[in-house]
Amino acid sequence: MERRDFIKSAIVVVAGAAVPMSALELMNPRDVLAANPNLKWAFLVDTTKCVGCGMCVKACKTENDIPWTANVSRTWVERYVVTKEGKVWADCPKQARDGFTSPLLDENAAGKISVDTNDIAKGFFVPKLCNQCDNPPCAQVCPVGATYKTPDGPILVDRTWCIGCGYCIQSCPYGARFFHPVLHVADKCTWCYHRLHHGMKTACVGACPFGARQIGNLRDPNDPVTQAVLDDRIGILKPEYGTNPQAFYIGLSKEVD
Repeated sequence: MERRDFIKSAIVVVAGAAVPMSALELMNPRDVLAANPNLKWAFLVDTTKCVGCGMCVKACKTENDIPWTANVSRTWVERYVVTKEGKVWADCPKQARDGFTSPLLDENAAGKISVDTNDIAKGFFVPKLCNQCDNPPCAQVCPVGATYKTPDGPILVDRTWCIGCGYCIQSCPYGARFFHPVLHVADKCTWCYHRLHHGMKTACVGACPFGARQIGNLRDPNDPVTQAVLDDRIGILKPEYGTNPQAFYIGLSKEVD
């Protein structure tokens, strides 16, 4: 029996029961990673600078080999329109990889929405990606330790261990996880972890022509991201979940889910 098939059959036995932490630690690759006490990555998104061009999404798909034909992406951009009456419309066609050139689209209603420009109170774009939580529910529910937190912050997926159970996808309150359409394992944004350790920026940060995305080191008091995070204007997504996300937002409107 192959290793993955064995684990899949074994997980049926332990479903509903707590997996011993010692077992998870033995399977978790984080134990072999060398911690750098001077590194703690954080991501900063300035919604006031995002124009919804989709360049970040294109760069991410190319960098991380996410099929263009698949309706999934490691990062995406949402468009919000708020009317004077307080009605909120939001859409994200094809993860915004082609920008927003069409009328507002309500995917649930399977139709386009026509909003009178005179009725619009405000409109804006919100880039989203994995929040690399300090208290990640995805890592907590993974029964085989395939999802793990690195010493410097980002949450990764060990594809050789992932059995495709989907628990991590269901547990993420930000909708940041998906099944890779080719590899058939859980996938997510890693803040281009492979680039960070070569002194490079993430693909999306490098592709944004307006500086709406930044990544920095919270352990460096002189880092622009660190200085921005200390500002009272900074917001986070869904604080009520207690995940302690490390993706921070400038200009985050209350309408954003």
